[in-house]
Amino acid sequence: MAQAKYTTHQGMNDILPGEVEKWQALERLIHREARKFNFEEIRTPVMEQTELVVRSVGRETDIVSKEIYSFTRGEDNYVLRPEGTAPVVRSYIQHHLDQRGGTQKFYYIGPMFRAERPQKGRLRQFHQFGIEIMGTGNAVADAECIAFMIHIYDVVGIKNTTLKINSIGDPASRDNYKQALTDYFTPLKDKLSEVSRKRLEKNPLRILDSKEAEDRPLVENAPRIADFLNPESKNHFEQVKLLLGELEIPFEEDPLLVRGLDYYTRTAFELISPDLGAQDALAGGGRYDLLAEEIGGPSTPAIGFAAGIERLLLACEELEIDIPGLLADQVDIYIVSLGEEGRKWALKHLPKLRRHGVSATMDYDGRSMKAQMKDANRKNARFAIIVGENELKENRFTFRDMEASEEISLPFDSIVEKVVT
Repeated sequence: MAQAKYTTHQGMNDILPGEVEKWQALERLIHREARKFNFEEIRTPVMEQTELVVRSVGRETDIVSKEIYSFTRGEDNYVLRPEGTAPVVRSYIQHHLDQRGGTQKFYYIGPMFRAERPQKGRLRQFHQFGIEIMGTGNAVADAECIAFMIHIYDVVGIKNTTLKINSIGDPASRDNYKQALTDYFTPLKDKLSEVSRKRLEKNPLRILDSKEAEDRPLVENAPRIADFLNPESKNHFEQVKLLLGELEIPFEEDPLLVRGLDYYTRTAFELISPDLGAQDALAGGGRYDLLAEEIGGPSTPAIGFAAGIERLLLACEELEIDIPGLLADQVDIYIVSLGEEGRKWALKHLPKLRRHGVSATMDYDGRSMKAQMKDANRKNARFAIIVGENELKENRFTFRDMEASEEISLPFDSIVEKVVT
């Protein structure tokens, strides 16, 4: 077989038949669960102005300094979006979505782009889903955001997870903390890794994220941000923890969790799973109360999270979770028709069921009752209506609950009422 002349760019993969069904099923699940939490979908372009991303994410972050795909057309500078929050906030400001009134709750699904070294679960074109709750600074929003994140993984069946939380305070608290870190690490500069030495000059908070072996003992003894939080930030964090307790969501406080983007304030959180190996992060997020104002919009407290779809699918693969099986198509009613008259009745009454919003199907081939019931199970039918000679004479039909294996005799209209309600 001849070698293909053209191939995908390194770290950007085709999603082929056999795999794409998993993606479709997962996306359908996210859409379904987001609606339950009253989130509205928002879609933004994959291309944004460079300055938006630089100001939002932070000029000294790894994303901006070495991972963005940037290009110029005429006098305009653009990047392929490396994350989803800044574009959503830009859209919120541009279209005056604050004028809709009340708290705005958005979710998104789509590709992101970062020019980093590809590895398992980390690609140059990757996909995220996430939410943004905009217009409220109340700790209830923090709890709701985290609850939705946990809910998605619970529904999928990934339960071996740990939620880590921290508070990084308001800007003044964080500036004081940065200075304390600078004072602490500067005398130890020669012992730091090369990466951390650079971070010491630009953003010492990022040293706390270091995975380098020489950095870890030094980080363990570093000052903790809890000692620098102002009273308002401390109170907010206590409220978040209290609400998570009310929701029975377990968590671990991680004083080293600071997140990598400059726009975070106060609550920061991350969901990890050992099922992913060394790259164990499934999702993460936090509060970003100053971002809208930073990029020219009205003051808008907000919180959100983002989750990697590739990471989620990897965890499903490790746990042998059948994603399409979670959303197996289910028919409401299967009509088991016996004899020619039974089939005519079924064909006539299928449209009546469907007009009531009930999904319904029947057997077309006149198979035995046993074969039809087997087919109903295969189609994951909730109920079956059995129509034979006796049922037609009495105008009452056997209505079977397939899951409970229980059945009663009812007129057709009573069956419709029972299913619809």
